[in-house]
Amino acid sequence: MSDLHSLVGLKRYGIWLISALLVACGETYVSEEDAVRAWVTDAVAAAESKDRRELLGLISESYADARGNDRDDINNLLRIYFLRQQKITIMTRVEQITLLGNTAAEVSLTAGMAGMNESVLGLTADAYKFEFELENDGEKWLLLGARWGGLGRELH
Repeated sequence: MSDLHSLVGLKRYGIWLISALLVACGETYVSEEDAVRAWVTDAVAAAESKDRRELLGLISESYADARGNDRDDINNLLRIYFLRQQKITIMTRVEQITLLGNTAAEVSLTAGMAGMNESVLGLTADAYKFEFELENDGEKWLLLGARWGGLGRELH
């Protein structure tokens, strides 16, 4: 009888262990670096779909850059760019992510951007270097500041 009792106990323990493992597998941990990479992916997707509202949702109300732009200025730049381009394709390569605690990050990336438009060739393409400053407002990462320039040029 003790063997049967041990077997029942082992079976209960096994079911509990499997249940705990399934629950643990369902709870995926996302590192802060992964969250920053997701921010980049979301920003690219919003730009390619020309979803200015979604893109602005990734930018802090406190945004300011070295060129003197604030969030409204970036909104206007996006409006003009999106109106001029019929289709936008962006390819990025994240060079470096530097986390400053859990509330700030610096991202350095290279982006190749192509747009189809009404120009003579019907296509424009450029490559840029970007340096982003992000802040975590407790719920999500937001762009706080940026510097950019053509590849091989000074960033502003």
